[in-house]
Amino acid sequence: MNTRHNRWCIDSVFKTHRHGLGVVALLLASSACFALDINQANEAELDSLKGMGPALSAKVIGARSQLPFKDWADLMRRVSGIRQNKAQQFSAQGLTVNGQSFSPQP
Repeated sequence: MNTRHNRWCIDSVFKTHRHGLGVVALLLASSACFALDINQANEAELDSLKGMGPALSAKVIGARSQLPFKDWADLMRRVSGIRQNKAQQFSAQGLTVNGQSFSPQP
């Protein structure tokens, strides 16, 4: 993860909390601080996601080495084992594709 970004997020959260905006600001900021983009995550970061595991993270890294993922649909098309349910699960844990959270297509 981007350590400088996380440090900024942590500092911002505590400054915001000190100014009386409370726990709501803390929760909102913490979810944004720990976003993990699939095109930049290393193997350990991917493995840390519940439901990912070493085999699936290896598939992700292999496919990504050919070409970065454009969006969630591209990820699901190119990596067997990641479909809508897994995409929702990973997105809920903070995983993004090019900064975008997963949203099911109608």
